[in-house]
Amino acid sequence: MEIDSVEPTIDEGLYSRQLYVLGHDAMKKMGTSNVLIVGLKGLGVEIAKNIILAGVKSVTLYDPEPVKICDLSTQFYLREEDIDKSRAASTAPRLAELNQYVPVHVLEGDLTNEKLKDYQVVVLTETTLKRQLEINDFTHNNGISFISTTVRGLFGTIFNDFGENFVVSDTTGENPLSGMIAAVSKETDGIVTCLDETRHGLEDGEYVTFSEINGMAELNNCEPRQIRVLGPYTFTIGDTSNFGDYISGGTFTQVKQPKKLSFKSLRAALKTPEYLVSDWAKFDRLSQLHIGFQALHKFTEKHGSLPRPRNESDADELFKLANSINDQLEDKAEFDEKLIKQLAYGAAGDLSPMVAVFGGLVAQEVLKACSGKFHPIYQFFYFDSLESLPTSVTLTEESCRPIGSRYDGQIAVFGKEFQEKIANFREFLVGAGAIGCEMLKNWAMMGLGTGARGSIHITDMDTIEKSNLNRQFLFRPEDVGKLKSATAAAAIGKMNPDAKGTIIAHEDRVGVETENVYNDEFFESLDGVTNALDNVDARKYMDRRCVYFRKSLLESGTLGTKGNTQVVIPYLTESYSSSQDPPEKSIPLCTLKNFPNAIEHTIQWARELFEGLFKQPAENVNQYLSQPNFVELTMKQGANQKDILEGIRNFLVTAKPLSFDECIAWARLRFEELYNNNIQQLLFNFPKDSITSSGTLFWSGPKRAPTPIIFDPENESHLDFIVAAANLHAFNYGLKGESNREYFKRVVSNVIVPEFTPKQGVKIQVQENETIQQASANEQELQEIISSLPSSSTLAGFRLNPVEFEKDDDTNFHIDFITAASNLRADNYVIQPADRLKTKFIAGKIIPAIATTTALVTGLVCLELYKIIDGKNKLEDYKNGFVNLALPFFGFSEPIAMPKYKYHETEWSLWDRFDIQGDLTLQEFIDYFASKHQLEITMLSCGVSMLYSFFLQGKRKEERKNMKMSKLVELISKKPIPPHVKALTLEMCVNDRENEDVEVPYVRLVIRE
Repeated sequence: MEIDSVEPTIDEGLYSRQLYVLGHDAMKKMGTSNVLIVGLKGLGVEIAKNIILAGVKSVTLYDPEPVKICDLSTQFYLREEDIDKSRAASTAPRLAELNQYVPVHVLEGDLTNEKLKDYQVVVLTETTLKRQLEINDFTHNNGISFISTTVRGLFGTIFNDFGENFVVSDTTGENPLSGMIAAVSKETDGIVTCLDETRHGLEDGEYVTFSEINGMAELNNCEPRQIRVLGPYTFTIGDTSNFGDYISGGTFTQVKQPKKLSFKSLRAALKTPEYLVSDWAKFDRLSQLHIGFQALHKFTEKHGSLPRPRNESDADELFKLANSINDQLEDKAEFDEKLIKQLAYGAAGDLSPMVAVFGGLVAQEVLKACSGKFHPIYQFFYFDSLESLPTSVTLTEESCRPIGSRYDGQIAVFGKEFQEKIANFREFLVGAGAIGCEMLKNWAMMGLGTGARGSIHITDMDTIEKSNLNRQFLFRPEDVGKLKSATAAAAIGKMNPDAKGTIIAHEDRVGVETENVYNDEFFESLDGVTNALDNVDARKYMDRRCVYFRKSLLESGTLGTKGNTQVVIPYLTESYSSSQDPPEKSIPLCTLKNFPNAIEHTIQWARELFEGLFKQPAENVNQYLSQPNFVELTMKQGANQKDILEGIRNFLVTAKPLSFDECIAWARLRFEELYNNNIQQLLFNFPKDSITSSGTLFWSGPKRAPTPIIFDPENESHLDFIVAAANLHAFNYGLKGESNREYFKRVVSNVIVPEFTPKQGVKIQVQENETIQQASANEQELQEIISSLPSSSTLAGFRLNPVEFEKDDDTNFHIDFITAASNLRADNYVIQPADRLKTKFIAGKIIPAIATTTALVTGLVCLELYKIIDGKNKLEDYKNGFVNLALPFFGFSEPIAMPKYKYHETEWSLWDRFDIQGDLTLQEFIDYFASKHQLEITMLSCGVSMLYSFFLQGKRKEERKNMKMSKLVELISKKPIPPHVKALTLEMCVNDRENEDVEVPYVRLVIRE
């Protein structure tokens, strides 16, 4: 068998988060694609890094040029000792370390057409237009996908040609829409009506198919039917007049249709360009930049080099060349001389943030070319970030001249004076995961914090896991288990030795508990903060700290191919916490327990079952054995005291196994209880022909009538449950597990399963807002359970092992159990089951991620960081961004301005406060606001402690007024103020001079120097 015919294997441990973005099919196609990258300055290596992490079959590098000092501006895999050596040979071994499954080759000699035939995708960077045309003529005629990309200072461009018959299998990557049906009309243009609870979300022209319809059987699993939307709950599906009568039930599912694209060659597309808009505020720049980049090629061909930084004569010449190209066009562009000259001024520049933006974007285009997944750029893309140019320094030809430094690429755009500002900036990076690694790499290339005054603080309490290696590119397999922050700092020190002494690694979680570490002095020493966090609570906490210390905050996040950036600037924008997403819709408890209708419901049920069988009971047993008053405390709990005590008795007496065979028997009985007995009881309460008080079928709409499962040891999913459950139960007791399935079959065949008879009087919750009063255990029952518990003294030293859920260990049976438990329940309710990967994704609450989006987002963040370092103070100078590489879509907007409030004649915002020096008494504090601000304090609090209120009476009120504020806080809170706290944060309710209640800023009362 030939190597190429072997289906590529996918390491789910390594690619776990990426699989949720691309899927198995796309990744298998990528695993058969050889990619050639031409040009190994920063952009070429950034692209190579991202596609190697993603898992293409192989990457070949071509660049015959020797390493120059200026290459180190963006090429993070080159060192000073590589100067004058081959770029390709120096880079290849370092890229090869990223992914053991992706071989990295170096192509020697001339780049001939014969050699190009070996590749499915060819990517050109830093290539002349003449050579691009030559290579593209060949690739276009030979079915090879072609991408050309260039970054020139703060400008960049991409051109795609994937051939005349390129098929996109999935343009968006979103899960197919589905919904439950309430009715289908029988007419020439049948109308489907969905349940009132959920909008269908479909658009005209899309296709759907159907399943589980009672009555109109012709629609079940039919060929996809094109729809026309009538409203949020209705759509038409064509002729249904000859079908049977619709009775009840059914679901629709969107069927995605492939899309065929016909790309023009570069030679043809140059004359009739089509653009993807990167920023609608700059729509008029597309045609200008299209001509401007062609003019750059002509300039370079004529002079053998790019225009000199900030050289006026070179800029004039480029503008004339652009005009001459424009004059030859039928549809002439309206030229802005300033824009074309800005392109000339910085064309020799090479900026790490721009390289990151285009490296992430182009890498995703490579993956699209390999897999057909997601809509590619069609065909030209132009982007600029001229807003990032500094205004705090004067840029001249002299200031932007190269100085023989690794930062010459940046100096060419921003000048030497601004480079000093970058070097002496002090930034705090919170998080060293995927975004954190990319951010540090960009900062190292920029030289951020490398000056005498500069520094970078980084913190992350997590250690490196195998699944991190797919995106967190600073880490290697030998780093697994090490601290992320220290490892990342060490890796950056190798990329740029200037950063070695200026990156300070911490391992503390940011939060109230570490404010003694990240204290007033720490924050006051910073110039700004960048978040690289994966949870909202930590983000909000850092946002509050930045508002308090009036520091800029750069915020970003990714979700698969989607990414967002936000800039928070003191006295200019709102804060991160000023607006927030609506909470996720939770699954009603009655749906989870008795009426699931989607696989997400059964997975959530199985996840909770996992905790209820293997974690919580074991923890309760251990508390009973270690806490003398555990029973007494449990008796005071009320509602679930009987369940807790019975669970302890079961785990210590009734169901305590002495052998693994008994664990198998326990698992078999659990199967019967969950998938047969409980379902029988539900159907006993609500038979399948039950009618509600309104005369409708009980089992209709979202309620699916379940069917009990008869255990079959030859059924793989049945046995999966037994294997996983028995091994987890054995783990609780420290017994050795087993995985031989024939052994399980033999043991389980001898388990005696009691007959089940449904009980009268069992209450089952039907509605979400319905409360079921469970019969509470009487005192005698509880005492009988307690008296049957073994004395903890007779079990000295005995402890159970609670199972702590861990999604990334494929040998621990955790995901195996949840997958089996969920799919069996799905069988009960005729729900389409989910594979292990989807189950792991939902149960583990895994955030889908891919390196391409991360690279692009961090590049956008760093373009905003330039502006912060420059001290820009206008709202329109900054941009928040949202991107979706799958579509692809780019959206940029000004940050939202800070909201403003007013009391008396004073205007204030969230960035304002009252700063008071000295530990005043409460009376002095009240008098200060009355005389200084004409505000009457009616209530005063510090955190959750109420210090003063107008309704406080008598001696207590007078005593408090004479106390120092610090002592008053300690009195009310009943704990001392920690030594690191220098100031109290106080909130006030006040009346103005008209005796009206008004909002005012908080108070920062400094009690210690």
